[in-house]
Amino acid sequence: MASLGKGGNWRNWVGNQSFVARHRNVPESEAELCELVALATSQGMGVRVAGSGHSFTPVVAINGLQLSLEKLNGVVSVNQEAKRVTVKAGTRINQIGRELKALGLSLRNQGDIDSQAIVGAMTTGTHGTGLTLGNLASSAVGFRIVQPDGSVLAFNDTTDLDMVNAARVSIGMLGVISEVTISVMEAYNLKEKLWRDDFETAMAKHDELAAENRHFGFFWCPTPESRHLYCLPDLSAVSTTDKDYDCCEMKVMNITDEAPFENEATFERAAYSSEIYPITYVPNFHEFEYAVPVEAGVAALREIRALILSKHTNCIYPVEYRFIAGDDAMLSPFYKRPSVMISVSGGPGIDYWEFLTDCDTILRRYDARPHWGKLHFNEREDLPRLYPRYHDFCAIRDRLDPRGVFLNDHLRALFG
Repeated sequence: MASLGKGGNWRNWVGNQSFVARHRNVPESEAELCELVALATSQGMGVRVAGSGHSFTPVVAINGLQLSLEKLNGVVSVNQEAKRVTVKAGTRINQIGRELKALGLSLRNQGDIDSQAIVGAMTTGTHGTGLTLGNLASSAVGFRIVQPDGSVLAFNDTTDLDMVNAARVSIGMLGVISEVTISVMEAYNLKEKLWRDDFETAMAKHDELAAENRHFGFFWCPTPESRHLYCLPDLSAVSTTDKDYDCCEMKVMNITDEAPFENEATFERAAYSSEIYPITYVPNFHEFEYAVPVEAGVAALREIRALILSKHTNCIYPVEYRFIAGDDAMLSPFYKRPSVMISVSGGPGIDYWEFLTDCDTILRRYDARPHWGKLHFNEREDLPRLYPRYHDFCAIRDRLDPRGVFLNDHLRALFG
């Protein structure tokens, strides 16, 4: 018989979110997970799951039962013919990459951090870059979700596509996901090329590079010191400009038949897909990231650049810029809309709030939608306009969890 564990303090990876939960548990099986959720519900407690703690928003905070699914990890089943793989919810993205490589398979796309738990990354809208490639959640085709009474709701894109589109980006509000089935593809190698352009050169190449490469993205660095804050390499040896400020650290990646290699002089390398995607970050930033329609990307970026260069000159973290295809998930930042994600960051220890609110003011003019795991300023009244299926999602959430077991204060204000 499961029992609720001792509570304790939790903090996220950068330390800007923390709380004390009354109970904390780490279930070792789906059956134990079901018992814990049912027990917490019977005692009138809320339930939230902490993945790897990579969200900057208070999506995990709960004064009831906090769960970690770190012991629910690994591949459950593989359908080589259909190219579908079922994994447990606590599996880290880097573990999935290793296991898929051994199976001769690859994720279709992934972001530049791979230490996240797969379900936490998916259900907050995490993404990589690529004009024709969806976010991580767009590859989810089936779910098992523990309900407030401890029962398991199972569905896939054949049995209930609408539920799949609700669950893909659901921020943990439909229940505790125990397993997810992912659409994958044959294993592939990627060839990466890095170089530096000044800002206007990068903008002139913007459309061409997005169209001609499987993956294209860049970091705009307002000062020479900026790149150090994100541990970016010094690309002066492969630069088209003499400037080391107001410049873009450019990256393209494409599928290749070349054997793995690395050329430090030319900043080119090739390797298995999931070995190329990630980069290393020091957790020294608090991130804000909004999606704008792809056709508005350059204009929006120009405004953010002008804001940093003229008003917020102490906010020197790189601005990350990535492309994402549209999708069908009800709460996806990219719902029915190819987009670019524009990411800015504030530095711990400085008062960056006015900077972020100024960025919000700019990006709202472009109907920007937030990454749910990143800092944002959206309120309930904003959401029906930004997400055409907002009310459909809320109706499903109300039906599955009428008492709001899986809501916390932050999410209740937006969706309750």
